[in-house]
Amino acid sequence: MPVDFLSPQQAARYGQYNQEPSALQRTRYFHLDDRDRKQLCRYRQPHTRLAFALQLCTVRFLGAFLPDPTRVPATATLYVAQQLGIEDPGCLKRFRPGSRSYYEQTRHILDEYGYREFAQAGLALTRWLYQRAWLAFERPSALFDLATAYLVDRKILLPGVTTLTRLVARIRDRVAARLWNRLAQLPSPQQRERLESLLLVAPGQRVSALERLRHGPTQISGTALLQALQRLEEIRALDVNSLALEGIPAGRLKALARQAAASWVGNLSRMAEPQRIARLLAFARHYETLALDDALDLFDALMVQLQNRARASGKKARLRSLRDIDASALLLSELAQILLDEEISDGGIRSKAFTRISRKRARLAVETIQRLTRSPDDDFQQERLLRYQTVRRFLPKMLESIPFQAAQSGKPLLAAWNFLRESESMGRWDSARAPLEFLPASWKKRVVRYEGKRQVDRRAYTLCLLEQLQEALRRRDVFALGSERWGDPRAKLLSGNAWEESRGAVCRVLEREAEPQDELARLASSLKDSYQQLQTRLPQNAALALEESGELILSPLDKMSEPLSLVTLRQKMRGLLPRVDLPELLLEMNLRTGFAREFAHQSERSGRVADLELSLCAVLVSQACNVGLEPLVRPDHPALTRDRLEWVGHHFVRAETIAAANARLVEAQNDIALARMWGGGEVASADGLRFVVPVRTVHAGHNRKYFGASRGITYYNFTSD
Repeated sequence: MPVDFLSPQQAARYGQYNQEPSALQRTRYFHLDDRDRKQLCRYRQPHTRLAFALQLCTVRFLGAFLPDPTRVPATATLYVAQQLGIEDPGCLKRFRPGSRSYYEQTRHILDEYGYREFAQAGLALTRWLYQRAWLAFERPSALFDLATAYLVDRKILLPGVTTLTRLVARIRDRVAARLWNRLAQLPSPQQRERLESLLLVAPGQRVSALERLRHGPTQISGTALLQALQRLEEIRALDVNSLALEGIPAGRLKALARQAAASWVGNLSRMAEPQRIARLLAFARHYETLALDDALDLFDALMVQLQNRARASGKKARLRSLRDIDASALLLSELAQILLDEEISDGGIRSKAFTRISRKRARLAVETIQRLTRSPDDDFQQERLLRYQTVRRFLPKMLESIPFQAAQSGKPLLAAWNFLRESESMGRWDSARAPLEFLPASWKKRVVRYEGKRQVDRRAYTLCLLEQLQEALRRRDVFALGSERWGDPRAKLLSGNAWEESRGAVCRVLEREAEPQDELARLASSLKDSYQQLQTRLPQNAALALEESGELILSPLDKMSEPLSLVTLRQKMRGLLPRVDLPELLLEMNLRTGFAREFAHQSERSGRVADLELSLCAVLVSQACNVGLEPLVRPDHPALTRDRLEWVGHHFVRAETIAAANARLVEAQNDIALARMWGGGEVASADGLRFVVPVRTVHAGHNRKYFGASRGITYYNFTSD
């Protein structure tokens, strides 16, 4: 690849001051701690002390020494001079670049602060870059920035810009060549021929197969799902799924597949054979999984659409029939009043009723009620059956194309799916052999009838099976082989020898038994006790009712007044708990636990200053309360100046130090008996974001409240500690 991937502006910024450091950068990189001031005691003259301090701050900020310390921006020079008590920063002009003092100072910084020349650590960077480039596909400019950050973090002086760009380019070329050669050697001659055919335009077609196959479905319909399944079969016909790709990072393979999908067919045709075959193989392998996921995504969206439309049409029809239902219900209500009238004898009820309401009107009212009313468990199944023709468009192809497997809870559903596939292939429906274990109660009346012998309605059976399959796929009780989004959730778990080797360590960390029998016995005993307690208390629980349909009805709880003992206890607790400021509370917890000792300098472990704990607690309060540093800055206190707080926040407060401090706090909390009684303290957080999607995709839907007339998606994230 070319080595001039950096723009002139990027190359000019490398290892140089391009503008005045901001106030935040000055406080983070140009602040001198106690150790720095101790080293400065070696230099007596103001200009040598200032030059040494600027060289030290420059190498921290840029990762390299300046040939001329006098070229440090004026604001940074003034900032450092004020810390040293030098009234005239212009004295720096007396320092001569390239003099003996210059080289002595740079050598002193290298020896005292642990900085190294690039020649001493270049091999480690090469290995790190090669591993990074092999595992992930990143732009050369991104790799260049990562390499720069790697050198700065490890106190390795930056080399020349051309040295680093050539190293990045050379490593990327080596990694790409290795990947192409390994992939190009895998296909057989027949597989190569099929892959090459992706670049050809078949007779009667306007575009090549590659251009057709790289576009996924954009509409939700039975026809679109059928086309998605045909696309899946066409990619499978390339027969590359059996090739062993162990050792090739999945990220690199996906990146190569995206490159092939985004490239013009003419450009791919002109590439060298290893490069072309590697790209086509990656495309075929990755897009087979992607096509399966697209088909299942579309199936899920289509089933939701069918159910929503069935409910909408059912509710609309029910609204239209409310007038007839009301009229018939009022008529039957009048008949019921005659039936309940105690003054009418039993023998005269019928004549009295039909005198007031004719027999014909009563019969019509009964027929209307029977026709228009629904049972409580009816979920518009009749309206769903009207969508059966939509299902028939894609069902045969789906039965043929997608192999499913199931966990133990999904075995009955998988047996029904296999039966349906067998019936479709044989062209014969055998009601006696149809598995019914998966049927929910709401569908049984529609699916099964007994007319001398058991009869199973094929239409209702099929629709019920597809709806249950959709739910099982979402629960991962059933999963598709070869899918990434709808695949086996256990696929990435340890198994076999790998699990046996890790079993002991994992069980110790999770505080579980190594063998499952004891755990299962304990859980079974706990569940049995809970059921027995529920059974014992159920008759005496007036707030809980069990309907004939099996539904539990729980009455709302009445408001309870606070007892006098609770009010008294709360008042006593308030008197025992003094009102303290949050910073004081943090400082006290630090005295009790010493959590501030876990905050170490980012690059210099020995970097400390006086009253560091006070500065740390102030920074933690500003970040935790989201108030910024302004309310905590005290210019008259050295530990609470803005510069000190900015410097501490940048160099000491980061993810790993916060995690270590939290671990110490949790460890101290676990020693408190009351905290152990309250539980383990698990924390979970969930949130959602909604976005309007401007392109056509099966993943976007309508929601007038959030998206208006457009379509959008909801991004839901969940974090559990």
